[in-house]
Amino acid sequence: MIRNSLFILVAFFAFSCSEYQKVLKSTDLSYKFEKAVEYYEDEKYNKAYPLFDELLSLYKGTTKAADVYYYYAMTNYHLGDNILAAYHFKNFAKTFPTHKNVDEASYLVGYCYYLESPDFSLAQDYTYKAINEIQLYVNTHPSSTHLADCNKLIIELRRKLEKKSFERAKLYFKTGYYQSAVVAFNNTLNDFPDTKYREEILFLRFNAAFELAKNSIDSKKRQRFIEAKTAYFDFVDTFPTSENSSEVDVKFELVKQQLETFKKQS
Repeated sequence: MIRNSLFILVAFFAFSCSEYQKVLKSTDLSYKFEKAVEYYEDEKYNKAYPLFDELLSLYKGTTKAADVYYYYAMTNYHLGDNILAAYHFKNFAKTFPTHKNVDEASYLVGYCYYLESPDFSLAQDYTYKAINEIQLYVNTHPSSTHLADCNKLIIELRRKLEKKSFERAKLYFKTGYYQSAVVAFNNTLNDFPDTKYREEILFLRFNAAFELAKNSIDSKKRQRFIEAKTAYFDFVDTFPTSENSSEVDVKFELVKQQLETFKKQS
């Protein structure tokens, strides 16, 4: 029984391979395209890809060219080659602007880059690329059924950039680069005004400004303590009931003492 089953299995694979070889060697373009679509619809993308790749040049300049190219781009997408798929989707939309699948292809340009967007700790080139392409799609397809998805994707991508910006600023603070930390915290607030990290940012920005002022050379101390004072009021005015209020209040007493000293000296 087992030997019979193995024989049937081997025979099946042998037949499948010989059939595929027959398709590859065929000079009948209609047959080859039909089989390529069949493999594609059966999710046998590794088999469909070489066929569509060959048919691209064979059908170039014909009425079938657009369909072949769309399947080719989609096959790249399903095989996980997102960068190449994005390129072909964009080129497809540009080359065949009236094709029935142009809306889907245009959307998938940005979505492919979204799939390539890495963890926040890594370089975010593809995150920016995804946001730009998705926003371009939204601007040029205002009636698309993909708009809700596009908004969700952009929000997710921007949150990743927001976290990277915040974590970079925190790293400056933790490693004692207080001036860079202040600048980086300000950048995060400017770039992401509705950030969920606002309370922690304002708290750490005051601490960074305080440490910067305290450790500055004499000629820069006065101005930097003034900046620390501003950072203090930004924090307490925005979050008057914060659990960190007592800590910043203690440090602010030192800020006031320093500013009083400078006032007496002037």
